[in-house]
Order: sequence, then C-alpha cells, then structure tokens
Amino acid sequence: MSDSRSSVPALGTLLTAMVTPFTKDGDVDYRQAAELAGKLVDDGCDGLVVTGTTGETSTLTDEENLGMFRAVKEAVGDRAAIIAGTGTNDTAHSIHLSQEAAKLGVDALLIVTPYYNKPSQAGVRAHFEAIASATDLPVMLYDIPGRSGIQIAPETMIGLAAHPNIVAVKDAKADFAAATRVMAETDLLFYSGDDGLTLQWMAIGAVGLIGVTTHVATRRFRELVDAVNANDLATARRINFELEPVVRATMARVQGAVAAKQILKWQGVLPNSIVRLPLVEPDAVEIAIIREDLAGAGMDFTV
Repeated sequence: MSDSRSSVPALGTLLTAMVTPFTKDGDVDYRQAAELAGKLVDDGCDGLVVTGTTGETSTLTDEENLGMFRAVKEAVGDRAAIIAGTGTNDTAHSIHLSQEAAKLGVDALLIVTPYYNKPSQAGVRAHFEAIASATDLPVMLYDIPGRSGIQIAPETMIGLAAHPNIVAVKDAKADFAAATRVMAETDLLFYSGDDGLTLQWMAIGAVGLIGVTTHVATRRFRELVDAVNANDLATARRINFELEPVVRATMARVQGAVAAKQILKWQGVLPNSIVRLPLVEPDAVEIAIIREDLAGAGMDFTV
C-alpha cells in the first residue's frame, strides 16, 4: 500500500444513506429533505449519501435526483461530504448524471454495480472506469450483489483501485475474506454497507458506516464509530448490543426506506411515511413487529 491517496478529501466516517421525502401528493419534498439533512449532520453525520438505494433512486427522474443533490448541498454546505448516487445499469446515463451532479458541487459519487444486465467482470470494470473518468470527483464503488445480481470480484476491485478517482467501497456483500484481501493490496477505503455489521467491518479495517438505521439513532451510531476509532472495544460492544433491536426494526422487517420513513414519522422528523411504488408502506402486522423491536431498545412511540 502507498500514500498516493493521502490528498483525497475525507468522505466521513458516519454517513446516512438518506431517504427521499415525498409530499402527500407524491412529489419530492426538497424542503423536508433539506431539514432532514441538517438534522443528520447536527446529530453526528459527517457524510450523506443522496439518492442511493434508500433514497429510492430507481423511481426518481434525473431532475428529481439533481434536485435532491442541490437541496442537500445547499442545506449542509461544507459541514458534511455529499455523495451523490449517480450509478445505474446504463453507463452513458450514469456518466451524464455524474457530470450534472458535479456541476452542483457534490463531493463524491456512489456508483452501484450495473444491475440486471449481468455483464462480465471485464464489463463491470469498464463500466466503473468510464464513469470515474468522466469527472474529477472521487468515486465510491457500491458492491451489493443481493440487489445487482453480480458482485465486484476481488480481482476486479484491485484492478479498479489503480484508477486515480476510485477511492472507496461501500460493501453490502459481507465477504470479509475478500475485503481483507482488497484492503491488504490497495488503498481503497471500505465502508460497512450493513448496519448490523458496523463493528465487525471496522474491526477488520473499514473506516466507517453508510447506514439506514443512522436516520433514527444517529448519535448512538456516532458513539459506536468513535468508540472503535478510539480502540475502546468494550464501549463499542455495549453500544452494538444496544443498537441491535433498532437495526432489526429498521432493516429486517420491511425494506429499509419503508421502515426508516415510518420510524422518522413516529419521531416527528417527517410528516409522513410515503414511498413510491413498487414500495408500499408497512401493514398493521409489520408496524406492530417494528414497534415491538423498537420497544426493546427503549424507543416506544404512541401512534
């Protein structure tokens, strides 16, 4: 490993993959997005991922994606890194969206593995390299085979690390052996893409978390990340155990964006829990289970 990336802007250690709020009519609520972004930063996030998976990017128009980048950047300024989710399964479209995002002053790009097409690893590498070469922004690879249908193989990731703009990985694959190899052979910064595995990821060298549960327990996740970075394993373990019911409520019962919006509504942060089809809001049974999980963490809401 070298020090060639020492000048790369910090992308933060606690990042929230933000939900995209909607009005009661189903339009993007940019004002509410700005308020949410400000609250997350006030509570401890030093980075925000805008219109990633949790931001329902697959059902947003380009205009809405760009509107979200603009609203969040204007809301938090330089207080946190703004990482724009501009990856799709269409390389040319991803390049266009990335270039437009760059004009708005975002700090980095999150590029997901091209889904549905199922390209070869050579195609995966060419896709990422083409997008990374289209702007001067740092690029974070998003490895999530459960949604994309394919992984970024360790050899591919190691090859991609040679690109000067490719600096980080959001890993939602949880292959610790593969990640250890990549960390050992490259300068790529790894982020946990699984809320419940933050402690485990950081123990092997990840620099932080890009989370969903961080919407609803921001300060506790800030304490967890800081405890690991301070080598205070006892505190990190305790917080990790305390957060388990919250992670379960947010990530294990319904889709993450659906659960996060529901809990944020209960917390009084969002006025509604509206999602776009094909997502739907939780039914009565699911709500009861989520509330039971949260009660186990001392989060009891009267609704």
